[in-house]
Amino acid sequence: MRKTITAATLILALGAVPTLAADLKVTFESGKGGTLPEENASCIAAGGKAAAGKNKSPAFSWSKRPAGTRSYALTMTDPDVPQDLSLLNKDGTVIAYDLPRMEFTHWILADIPATVTKLAEGADGDGLPPGGLPLEMTEHGRRGQNGFAGFLKDGPYGGYMGACPPWNDLRIHRYRVTVYALDIDRLTLPDAFTRADFLAAAKGHILASGAAELTYTINAKATK
Repeated sequence: MRKTITAATLILALGAVPTLAADLKVTFESGKGGTLPEENASCIAAGGKAAAGKNKSPAFSWSKRPAGTRSYALTMTDPDVPQDLSLLNKDGTVIAYDLPRMEFTHWILADIPATVTKLAEGADGDGLPPGGLPLEMTEHGRRGQNGFAGFLKDGPYGGYMGACPPWNDLRIHRYRVTVYALDIDRLTLPDAFTRADFLAAAKGHILASGAAELTYTINAKATK
């Protein structure tokens, strides 16, 4: 099962011109039953807790660009991260399903060439290098900082950092890839840009967007 989410509301909220708005179809190339494969996660279940995963960026594609597209961008987010980070992976503590949640960025690429409409598995992450990948331009786009840069200080945290939901969380997490078609070749962004920086810079340049999501948990007791 593959889930596809239209994003017309998001496009309008970011200031795109309504007459140009259209939806991209984003498709994961794997994900049996709507679940993110373990090889795309940065941690896996191990004895009721967690162990390091392969952390390969997922393979997916998106539909043909609308007229006027000069580049793409993508983000991968988890909207189900508990707001109280002190509860994460804490012995003797269970994170209830209905506790307040926040959105966390696992991946961001900007300035993706307009000729690129798919990424192979592992294209922007394969393994767990200390501090993540360099913040640089690659053949498939310019890397921004994932959310780990906000509270870990051992590196730039560029590139893909896969799913690693808390092993004590009763909620199954959703991992959503959103692709944006832009009317500009290169956005004006700081060297170490975040998702918030991207959304601000992209305002008024988004011609279309679309999203797809898969779920993942390492807690056998978690429920949707």
